[in-house]
Amino acid sequence: MTLYIGREASKLWKRICAETTTEINLLLDNWKYLLAGLIFQYIHGLAARGVHFLHRPGPILQDLGFFLLPELGQDKAYISETVFTFVFLSFFLWTFHPFIFKSKKIYTVLVWCRVLAFLVASQILRIITFYSTQLPGPNYHCREGSKLARLPKPDSVLEILLINFPRGVIYGCGDLIFSSHMIFTLVFVLTYQKYGTRRCVKQFAWLVAIIQSLLIVASRKHYTVDIVVAWYTVNLVVFFVDKKLPELPDRTSGSSPLLLPVSTKDKDSKTQEENHKLLNGNSIDPADWRPRTQVNGKIQEDVNGIHVDTAMNGA
Repeated sequence: MTLYIGREASKLWKRICAETTTEINLLLDNWKYLLAGLIFQYIHGLAARGVHFLHRPGPILQDLGFFLLPELGQDKAYISETVFTFVFLSFFLWTFHPFIFKSKKIYTVLVWCRVLAFLVASQILRIITFYSTQLPGPNYHCREGSKLARLPKPDSVLEILLINFPRGVIYGCGDLIFSSHMIFTLVFVLTYQKYGTRRCVKQFAWLVAIIQSLLIVASRKHYTVDIVVAWYTVNLVVFFVDKKLPELPDRTSGSSPLLLPVSTKDKDSKTQEENHKLLNGNSIDPADWRPRTQVNGKIQEDVNGIHVDTAMNGA
């Protein structure tokens, strides 16, 4: 038993080391995209913080979701946040499964480049939308009488740039249309829908996304319109952005440890090498040599039905 555990642990360690080397190489090629995506997460938080200064509390708007779903109450507002945390952590851990499991379909760095592209495109639309019209927030801390509903005029630019994290993010107001929680949730679900391998997990993920939507409305953190707009906007953004991005290399075949696009320099050197071989009369690939038979003084070669005739010596 001890011998078996030691052997499996050794295999796991080798797998982790090999995957780490591969991912580091990918990180060196794609770090700019990851950094840009992470920086934009700060910009998105900064925009949400800025619109809070413009927020003016008022009567809660008439909402169909508020009429149909019972209010959870301020003491149960944590439920929707717990579900979102579960979704976020589950997806995050899944993206690192190639380091552990032998069966893998994705590269961690490449899939996060893709996810951040989806998030940035959706968040740009979100910033434009909630700055266009500021609705009175339905959340408890955004209602009339709450000290957090209105922010005093900032004393300095630094006060805005620091965004009062994490309190400023949790108790924000004014950034309603459309829901940021649903942007992350739907991007994660759609990504797993494409690159995940377990059908039951995909179905469960969509169920969790629906439950998350209902909990957000029941917690009065967003209006129903914020959720509805998020559902069709994020799906459309992912659909169109995904078509513009290069497809991820497939790892399911297991024929190659790393299938990466060949650089232009490598392509040119390979082409020059092939041309040099052709000029010297050598075959590019020894596997291309085919058996030839000599019949009646003629050398015949069957290549797509074409016969090459060569005259006999001295003819």
